[in-house]
Amino acid sequence: MTAPRTPRKLLGRLSLPERAFVADALRTETVGGVLLLLAAVAALTWANIPALRHSYETVADFHLGPGALGLNLSMAHWAADGLLAVFFFVAGIELKRELVAGDLREPRAAVLPVVAALCGMAVPALVYTLTNLTGHGSTQGWAVPTATDIAFALAVLAVIGTSLPSSLRAFLLTLAVVDDLFAILIIAIFFTDRINFPALGGAVAALAVFWLLLRKGVRGWYVYVPLAVVIWALMYNSGVHATIAGVAMGLMLRCTTREGEQHSPGEHIEHLVRPLSAGLAVPVFALFSAGVKVSGGALGDVFTKPETLGVVLGLLIGKTLGIFGGTWLTARFTRASLSEDLAWGDVFAVACLAGIGFTVSLLIGELAFAGDTVLTDEVKAAVLTGSLLAAACATVLLKIRNAKYRRLCEEENRDEDLDGIPDIYEQDDPAYHLRMAAIHERKAAEHRRIAAERAAMARHGLAEVPGGAGEQGDRPA
Repeated sequence: MTAPRTPRKLLGRLSLPERAFVADALRTETVGGVLLLLAAVAALTWANIPALRHSYETVADFHLGPGALGLNLSMAHWAADGLLAVFFFVAGIELKRELVAGDLREPRAAVLPVVAALCGMAVPALVYTLTNLTGHGSTQGWAVPTATDIAFALAVLAVIGTSLPSSLRAFLLTLAVVDDLFAILIIAIFFTDRINFPALGGAVAALAVFWLLLRKGVRGWYVYVPLAVVIWALMYNSGVHATIAGVAMGLMLRCTTREGEQHSPGEHIEHLVRPLSAGLAVPVFALFSAGVKVSGGALGDVFTKPETLGVVLGLLIGKTLGIFGGTWLTARFTRASLSEDLAWGDVFAVACLAGIGFTVSLLIGELAFAGDTVLTDEVKAAVLTGSLLAAACATVLLKIRNAKYRRLCEEENRDEDLDGIPDIYEQDDPAYHLRMAAIHERKAAEHRRIAAERAAMARHGLAEVPGGAGEQGDRPA
């Protein structure tokens, strides 16, 4: 007889190695998210103070770079095409690691984040399109509300101080990684209007050299960094968005360990580059992209123009319904059940948090309405508005369950035997239970010793009853 199959759990406890990796990644992204928030506030302040607005525009439009190579770009352009390539490089490594070494290497585990991410992109695009068809607006921006900004979302979690369980944090992180991959495919397919085939051929050839060097085990940043710059420059000049080069190089790195290796080359490089991405690349991009002029009239236009209203509704409603619906459909058709520690309300709250679509949404907004500066700024304002509304709704929903989350986190982190591994991961290890038995025996022996001392003191009339009860005059009880 075959043993009955254990029902699969959605959003269950992570494996210990995955939990450690996710915790390390989220720490960096949280710090980067706080810097991202500060950069966005600085951009809005700088762009909306009349005495400073001209200087903001001057700095953003300041050009530098070799014109002979087609790289005499503005600062804002360098941030969008150059620094974001670093961000997508890290995203490429993350996706590769998840697929070959993480929990997503098992197809059954990969179904949930992939389906949730696809639904979380399709529904916002549909909401935007329907809004603009009804309101006779432009459907060019259908892809703007499809992205999730993990750094911004984690910054919101850090600010509101919620103790979200690691399984939900990992779901949010993986969802955003898959989301980033599909977003870069959207940029490559739908926002490439001209192709320079010699430059594209050169970029592909340089990527092949990059891959061969990795296969041969060649090491040294002085080899790969110049080659990466060449690949990026050729990709930029090809007409394909330059961030594609970052994703391609990230996906080429080996993310599995070999004998004698503690970490794979991909994990090692990601550990080195992630702080640069989260702490510099994304905040600087936000500084030059979030500086839109805000006024009462402009905010009113966000809710009256079909293009901007579509973005807000796509982020706030489309993202939430898409991700929640994708997760529910996965449970429905795979006969998997939600982890007993969570409720569907928790999934809804995280889906709402995923409606924060800052970095990539701003980038797609610039590409979608490149010929219309006014509409580009209005769409940016809509992205900010939709992201803030999604953050506010998620904050309320998550705070309602924060006491439950706190208990789950305490249980996840409890380490009574002090061996550096949370006790919840050692329940099937006999050695753990022997260690705990020894600990409890020592505690029991200590309590027996104290009890014996107290009894001896009582027999000799030395003990005092707490609160003075039993005292008669000056005599001890």
